[in-house]
Amino acid sequence: QVQLVESGGGLVQPGGSLRLSCAASGLILSRYDMGWYRQAPGKSRVLVASITSLGTTNYANSMKGRSTISRDNAKNTVYVQMNSLKPEDTAVYYCNAHAASAGVSYWGQGTQVTVSS
Repeated sequence: QVQLVESGGGLVQPGGSLRLSCAASGLILSRYDMGWYRQAPGKSRVLVASITSLGTTNYANSMKGRSTISRDNAKNTVYVQMNSLKPEDTAVYYCNAHAASAGVSYWGQGTQVTVSS
């Protein structure tokens, strides 16, 4: 059974930083493209950052220069470091594992990030 478990969310002041982690089990992380998405109340889920199985990264314009996605295949874990956080970054952050060749996509349960003073 595949599980993606996010952690590291919480309450942070504007300008602060957080590092989110996504621990995967039941799959071999190195075979998957991984992504972080977020969903604010009343809005659609959108991409924050992604990293392919080969390590190519991509960032939403709103997060470029403020975030870094990385993966540790040995630990079956993906991270996103987010800096200079703003109130508009407040959302539930979700981890996604995607293997296009196999036609599968898995989601974690999400972790809340609240940026507020």
